[in-house]
Amino acid sequence: MQLPPRAKRLLALGSRFLTVGAISTVIEIAVFNLLLVGFGWDAVAAKIVASLVALVNAYFGNRQWTFRHRARRQRWLEVSLFIAVNAFCTVLGAVIVWLGVDAAASLLDREPGALVVNVVNLASIVVVVLARFGFYHGVVFRVSPAPRAATEPGTPAHRS
Repeated sequence: MQLPPRAKRLLALGSRFLTVGAISTVIEIAVFNLLLVGFGWDAVAAKIVASLVALVNAYFGNRQWTFRHRARRQRWLEVSLFIAVNAFCTVLGAVIVWLGVDAAASLLDREPGALVVNVVNLASIVVVVLARFGFYHGVVFRVSPAPRAATEPGTPAHRS
């Protein structure tokens, strides 16, 4: 079965997006452990700095590779949207984990173990990755509208 051209483009875009995300995750883990173990930083401070380093990689990787074919807007606006989307997605992931762990505790009638918490966390990651892709695709690195053909006043534009 042959995929339609639009599906092929979306699959290629999604593959590049996931590759950038995987590289950013490796960077975040490496920087976190370097700061935590190598330099003796506090875990929370190390997590924040590692996340920021990975976020810089994610922005440039997605801007320069995943969505390179998209029109560019003013850099400050694009970066602001990128930060806003990632702040929203971070909160979304935290809320999903909080609700999932709370629901698991209610169902189990006790605090869930590490396995259950990790399953909930993985589910939150899937939701957040899909949300990020949608926001990056439709908001942050959106396609610029096609230029309209000039028409006579009062004549509807021809669409093919």
